[in-house]
Amino acid sequence: MTLVNGPAPRVSNQTPFITRERPARGNDMDARCAKARGGCFSAATKCAKLYANQRVGWSMQSVAIRRQRAGVMPLIKHAIKAAASTLRPCEKLVPVKTRITLTALLSLTPLACALAAPPPAKPPGMVRRFTFAAVEHLAALRAEHGYHTRSTPLPGILRRLSYAQYHQIRFRPADALWRGHSMFQVEFYHRGFAFTRRVNIYTVSASAVRELPYRPSLFEFPAALAHARLPANLGFAGFSLRYPLDSPAHHRAVLAFLGASYFRVLGRNQEEGVTARGLAIDTATTGGEEIPYFTDYWLVKPAPEATTMTVYALLDSPSLTGAYRFLVRPGAITQVTVSAVLYPRRRIAKLGIAPLTSMFLYGMNSARRRFDNWHPQLHDSDGLMMHTGSGEWLWRPLRNPLRLQVNRFMDDNPRGFGLIQRDRRFADYEDPVARYESRPSYWVEPLGRWGKGGVELVEIPSEADIDYNIDAYWVPSAPVRAGQPLAFSYLLSAYLHSGKRWPPGGRVAATRFAPVVRDGHSVGGLRRTIIDFTGGDLDGLRASQPVRAVVTALGARISDVDTQRLPENGHWRVSFTVRPTSGRPIDMHCYLELYGAALTETWTYQWTPRS
Repeated sequence: MTLVNGPAPRVSNQTPFITRERPARGNDMDARCAKARGGCFSAATKCAKLYANQRVGWSMQSVAIRRQRAGVMPLIKHAIKAAASTLRPCEKLVPVKTRITLTALLSLTPLACALAAPPPAKPPGMVRRFTFAAVEHLAALRAEHGYHTRSTPLPGILRRLSYAQYHQIRFRPADALWRGHSMFQVEFYHRGFAFTRRVNIYTVSASAVRELPYRPSLFEFPAALAHARLPANLGFAGFSLRYPLDSPAHHRAVLAFLGASYFRVLGRNQEEGVTARGLAIDTATTGGEEIPYFTDYWLVKPAPEATTMTVYALLDSPSLTGAYRFLVRPGAITQVTVSAVLYPRRRIAKLGIAPLTSMFLYGMNSARRRFDNWHPQLHDSDGLMMHTGSGEWLWRPLRNPLRLQVNRFMDDNPRGFGLIQRDRRFADYEDPVARYESRPSYWVEPLGRWGKGGVELVEIPSEADIDYNIDAYWVPSAPVRAGQPLAFSYLLSAYLHSGKRWPPGGRVAATRFAPVVRDGHSVGGLRRTIIDFTGGDLDGLRASQPVRAVVTALGARISDVDTQRLPENGHWRVSFTVRPTSGRPIDMHCYLELYGAALTETWTYQWTPRS
């Protein structure tokens, strides 16, 4: 994570994605002023005509920016104040009154002079391509102005759709973008239900950037919308990249964007579960969470046989803007390299980097009797895994608490974290439709040094499996201040099985709790904790090996520690008794070692004794 020192750099009026070169900077001021005078008159005429048509636009590789007429007069007034100094070098050639008027008109859009002046001849073979720098430029420009919602209004008939009605709107696969021309195809999501905002979607090729227009004919509609008249500029709510992941004849989603800054990544034979977000702002704070949105996407057209694809995105919220780049590599483990540059408009109290969101209703470590449900377990993820900067692996089983729980695991230059689904047997869930055992784990690997901060875990009380009640993200310790850009990148992996990669040693297989029973009666205030470990070097150790459990607790006393190898499944089981020393939450840690060398990741858990 890189904090750019000093204030945000001022951005020039020349956008980086125009296919023309800058005029040469000569020393002949009079010649340049004469040329500028002719260009200014032409640009002024064009600007006046464009604003008379209620918008300013341009067609530089078909990229358009529009402003409403209501915003024109304040811009003109502001531009006139700065006009005299803007054209001062040319004041001998242009009358003062004309100079001020033209400058005001030209200031209405950064590309006005570019519209007027003919492009100089390009060197042979030279093409200016749309790159990530163009998105950075747009994000920096947008950050210099106040935030406002950029979406067009959603018709009431679409806003009132139920969840079931919305999902009856289906994209026609035969109309998928790049169908038959690339390994990748793109399908689009319609606006409606909770997905109210329009996003602008563009395609990027070697020669042009074009906006993708909305057409109702791209979709199949339910009966409730069969005769609805939808506006021509309705736009899309999002899109999914599809790839022949499971079979050559079938393209399925590998990366999808829909709603706010949410996106999903799927690998081979995986079902939808955990999701990722572009950014989290002030999550789980008393002031309330701020929701950033991706407002614009650029889809870079891949070569016909390409197995990777790039997507650019522009993020916006009241507190900041951001430029994002996603490079997706589909496979059994689909990976997405995410790069971002943020431009804060104001100070941000809590910034969540690489946020992940999931569902946990109940699992092996929690009581089922709280829920009237037939599933043995019900969750998209069952634990938070971390690889600290010091090299330690941590495992924190998830909970569905009675009250909001927020824990932050402090670290310095983390090596990774993620929300993981470890229970992979059908018998763990018994659901042939939802297939929870096939829902992916998401693992985040920082690229570069992220500095000091912590992985924050948010657990929200929930009574239904439709709620995403788990959040995990990195919170940097360094303050986020207005005008100071922040850059970071990471690799996001979606997998079912990681082999011996995450983690490389022994891992927690199960966590259980039970009352302490003596003489047939439960002993109040005591709790028995049972942890099963497996994998790594543990699998090759006999029961006679002096494997030892290292157990610590803050806010409690630990006793009756027992370690044994289970002959039935080869797992190593640790059990111990916890006696609270106060009514405060108890933080517990446990791992296995042999002759002083750690064999497993560290199990960590927070238990709040009942009053």
